[in-house]
Amino acid sequence: ADPPVITGHAGVAGKKEGEGPLSEDFDAVFADTTMGQQSFELAESAMLRDAILRALSAAGKSPSDVDFILSGDLLDQCMGSAFAIKDLDIPAIGLYGACSTMALSLGVGAMLIDAGAKCCVAGTSSHFCSSERQFRFPLEYGGQRPPSAQWTVTGAGSAVLESKGEGVRIRAVHIGTITDYGITDAGNMGAAMAPAAARTIHDLLEDSATTPADYDQIVTGDLGAVGTKLLYQLMERDWGIQLAGHHKDCGMMIYDLKSQDVNAGGSGCGCGGSVLCSHILKKMEQGALRKVLFVATGALMSPTSTTGASADSAIDIFTMSPARKLISAGLPAPSMTTQSTVDSSASYVALMRSRRAGL
Repeated sequence: ADPPVITGHAGVAGKKEGEGPLSEDFDAVFADTTMGQQSFELAESAMLRDAILRALSAAGKSPSDVDFILSGDLLDQCMGSAFAIKDLDIPAIGLYGACSTMALSLGVGAMLIDAGAKCCVAGTSSHFCSSERQFRFPLEYGGQRPPSAQWTVTGAGSAVLESKGEGVRIRAVHIGTITDYGITDAGNMGAAMAPAAARTIHDLLEDSATTPADYDQIVTGDLGAVGTKLLYQLMERDWGIQLAGHHKDCGMMIYDLKSQDVNAGGSGCGCGGSVLCSHILKKMEQGALRKVLFVATGALMSPTSTTGASADSAIDIFTMSPARKLISAGLPAPSMTTQSTVDSSASYVALMRSRRAGL
């Protein structure tokens, strides 16, 4: 059987992303990142739905032609994806791989096609404002970011996979392994994800008997400037592999790091998703790129594990590539419910007071 083929794709982005180097490649740029919705979460759903419908249109397909849709995002219970696809009437598989979700959904979709499905849709999204509200602090708080921090991309990507047709083909899928180097800085996702990216790239090269030179481009999802530098160091130190010159990172491609004030670069499901489904796949269709290795790693901050932790517990991180990395922090996670928000704020204030008092 022929390898699964991507017959349609679309990458859409928000205003800030549209001001970056890839503005001309996005299929749509939305100046209003609320998308006319009442919340940032619903805006993210609207953006993902738009990307999915654009990808289906490019493939000449309707929702009724699709066997499975695979999608995920950064929100609890993949709410962004669920609301985006709930009216499409397609059998749905939710995937929570955070920043790895585009690679994860494409990989699982390719497996389903290889197993006999005729048509699958892969997609993912993220939104700066919904992510900040869930995982960090309210935007009004104005928290300062360390230089190693990254900016969650407001964007979405979607691709249609079929068993037959014309387009870019997925010839191999490699699922990575949990990799934990004990990184405990939640503001440095690049350092936490780089070891998983390095191991996954090495393992795939070894399994396929290939070298970096065999690929026109090795693309990571969102390691950013810090993670990219560490990736090169790890590949050289552990396996003697020179990756510089063969690699690009979506988190460094989507923004102008010198002028856009995004610290170490972009991150989030929508980072790799929007860049792959617009810029990368278009370059491949144009013949500028012929063989690409797409490697995405995920940084999953879990509000559930955070809520269950004691106020004085340390931050624990473990990494799975391309699918999972969980973070358990010592503060209750913000919730959309009023009571939980009050409890979270009260706990945070109490903790800060105890620290000032030297307790």
